[in-house]
Parts: sequence; structure tokens; C-alpha cells
Amino acid sequence: MYREQLRRLADSGRVLRVARGLYALPEHGRTDHHSLALAAKLVPHGVVCLLSALSFHGLTGGTPEQVWLAIDFKARKPKVDTPRLRVVRFSGEALSEGVEEHQVEGVPVRVYSPAKTVADCFKYRNKIGLEVAVEALKEGWMTGRISAEELNHYAVVCRMSRVRQPYIEMLTL
Repeated sequence: MYREQLRRLADSGRVLRVARGLYALPEHGRTDHHSLALAAKLVPHGVVCLLSALSFHGLTGGTPEQVWLAIDFKARKPKVDTPRLRVVRFSGEALSEGVEEHQVEGVPVRVYSPAKTVADCFKYRNKIGLEVAVEALKEGWMTGRISAEELNHYAVVCRMSRVRQPYIEMLTL
């Protein structure tokens, strides 16, 4: 469709401009994870991580103001106005392991698994806070969404075995 046609449709209200280059029908229902669907459309190589992944999996109480996305260490930083992004760089197995694909508003969204997300939270504890990582670990453990085997695997992948070990021991006692 040509830009002029899209502009006319948007001006008439027949389509809504939701972000640069993205349009939706007015009757399109938005979910709680609408910003994740937008981010997935605008940055298809990104993976939802850290606080956004915790929120998606229900391992934290709040919803972050920004969408936390992991991209390859060598990838160009995306230039996106809406939604607000917080980009972190992963490489190798830390980027590729533990990725799940979920449908949000009909859009495939790549999100790290709960166990991988908790391991990443310990790795990035200086950015998000150690208390957030510990709380996510407790919540995931108590609800049975995280097993010791999964957590050990992702702790090795993220090179965080020593950091998270005391917290695992605390939960298993």
C-alpha cells in the first residue's frame, strides 16, 4: 500500500497509526502485553528479557515502563520511538538459549523462559537490583515454574553459577 493511501486511511480514522510503519484497525483489541507485540514487530531479532520477561511470566508485581530487549552483541541498536526500549546485549548461548515463542495480539513474540530470565536477572543484578532477582527466584520456585535443573543449566550458560548458588541453597533448605 502506498504511503499516501495509508496517510488518508489514518486521517479518516479507518486505520490507526500505532508506531512508525505500523498500523492497526480501530477495532483491534489491545492486551496487557501490547508493547511487547509492537517491539517484536519493530525489532524481530530481539528477545524480550529481564523485567519485561518477568512481567510477561507473572514473576513480578509491576509492569516496566520500557520494553527490555536482548539483541546480539554486534547488532545495530534499533531506532524506535514507540514503545520505549531498554536494550541489553547478549552473545552466543546467552542470546540463543531459553527462547520461547508466544503469540501476543497475533504477533509472534520471542521471550526468554522463566528460568533463563531469573538467571539473567542475577547476571544484571546491578542494573535491575538484587532484590528483584531474589524475588523472581522465590516466586518462580514457589509456583513451580522454575526447576533446579533448569536454573542450573541457565546459570552455567549465563556464567552465574556462583552468584545464584547461595540463594538456591536458601530455598531448598
